[in-house]
Amino acid sequence: MSDVFRNGRFEADDWVVLDDDADVPADGAAFVSLSRWTAERNTLAGRNAPLGVVVRAGDRVEDIEADINRFSAIAVEFPQFTDGRGFSSARLLREDFGYTGEIRAIGDVLLDQIPLMRRCGVDVFDVTNEPTRAALEDGRMPDVSLYYQPVGAVPEVPAGTRPWARRPA
Repeated sequence: MSDVFRNGRFEADDWVVLDDDADVPADGAAFVSLSRWTAERNTLAGRNAPLGVVVRAGDRVEDIEADINRFSAIAVEFPQFTDGRGFSSARLLREDFGYTGEIRAIGDVLLDQIPLMRRCGVDVFDVTNEPTRAALEDGRMPDVSLYYQPVGAVPEVPAGTRPWARRPA
């Protein structure tokens, strides 16, 4: 069992992240990879314990859109500080797919990124970076007061602009 940063404090967490070749326990909260969910969907969907999926950098988050409400939590991987694909996945989950469950950041979660992750819909943080843990334990959360990109439910991609920000139909 580890702990996660949730609601402004660290708290115990009993979720486990399963390797693709690990047995799925009959009970207890467990995360499986998106590829494992796709391969074993019928078996995993019948599980009576909380199930979550891990969206890794490079995964097509669109592949779970139809099953989004089956997951008690979704873990979004941030493999390194310079890889922003997790931000895009979190926004798709919250804004485009309407996911209301827990979105958890895993991987290289650094203090300066947490306000930006929260803005994209992440609400739980699996923090292993010691300086980040120490800052959060001391109540030092950075504040970002000026954002250069819009976010939210209002249409923000006017026709003819930012074509890279539109999803294919």
